[in-house]
Amino acid sequence: MAKSLLFIPDISGFTKFVQTTEVAHSQHVIAELLEILIEANTQELQLAEVEGDALFFYREGKLLSQEKLLAQIETMFTAFTGHLKLLEKNRICPCKACATAPKLELKIVAHCGDIEFLEVQGNRKPFGKQVIEAHRLLKNSVESDNYVLISKELSSDIELPIYYYSKVFRFKQGKDTYDQKEVEYIYSLIDSNKLNIIENSTAKEVIFDKPPGIVYGRDFAIAAEALMEYITNLSYRHLWVQGVDKFEYNENEVTRLGSEHVCVINNKHLNFVAVKKKVKPGKYVYGEMTKSIPVADTVYQFYTISPISENSCNLKIELYWETKSLFKKLLMMFIAKRVLVKNTKNGLDLLFKLTEERRAMPSS
Repeated sequence: MAKSLLFIPDISGFTKFVQTTEVAHSQHVIAELLEILIEANTQELQLAEVEGDALFFYREGKLLSQEKLLAQIETMFTAFTGHLKLLEKNRICPCKACATAPKLELKIVAHCGDIEFLEVQGNRKPFGKQVIEAHRLLKNSVESDNYVLISKELSSDIELPIYYYSKVFRFKQGKDTYDQKEVEYIYSLIDSNKLNIIENSTAKEVIFDKPPGIVYGRDFAIAAEALMEYITNLSYRHLWVQGVDKFEYNENEVTRLGSEHVCVINNKHLNFVAVKKKVKPGKYVYGEMTKSIPVADTVYQFYTISPISENSCNLKIELYWETKSLFKKLLMMFIAKRVLVKNTKNGLDLLFKLTEERRAMPSS
């Protein structure tokens, strides 16, 4: 039987990341990164299982050439690192999970051998001695958490030189002992600066040459970071914004600059995108922009949170709009502005009520 390829990308630092940061956001970040790695599977490897912080791929009865294997490895590291840079540039959330996500790293283990399959409810899953050995190779003596490791057996079969080097790779020899058996491998640390990462666009900072058309503010007896979560986490939005039939958004993504969501009102879809504006250091700001409101060309709404103490803060809501035609300006001035004022005040009151109710709930 021809040998099969076993390929395991594993996100380094996952356990510590979850244990020391906000669980919900860390799970979203890890899920995003796993999706990025799956999308970066350019060699049609079969996904056997998602193993928490890792993916288990295989290719049955056929190995990749050394060129294709190295290209696949480089593609995954490039996609992974590029997404971390995107998270860092477009981050809004101040929580530890989002702040430390760019420090996560990736290790990839590649092995080969004869494998068997276990079929459960129509799903085929590889198992056997070589599968166990591939997973054991994740526990090794490589002094890094950002590397690729290729078993000596696989590197020999695809004729990958022990000391192969290129712009991205510089392999060395290594070995470890598992169950009294010495297993040899070659490995290369990955320098992210050597990867050909395409810079993701960062949402532009919005600058206004006039004061906001509507301003409302209120003090909250809640930490600034917690209030930011209530505002930016769209799963809470229906609890404090009235008149919307449905909010459509990516439930598996932590809101960041450029994130989009849709408000469905009477079967009309209003599209919003997260934007930013400059605020003084120590303050948090979240903004949304839409071009879907008929009475204005563009409407911006910003939430600026200023910490007062450890458990209190001030929220200021500002609305700006741009209108080109005289007709729209008159509509906004005499009709639409009243509606925006009412909706803004109601939203602020409901948000305050929500935080007070949650604060009064006994902690579990």
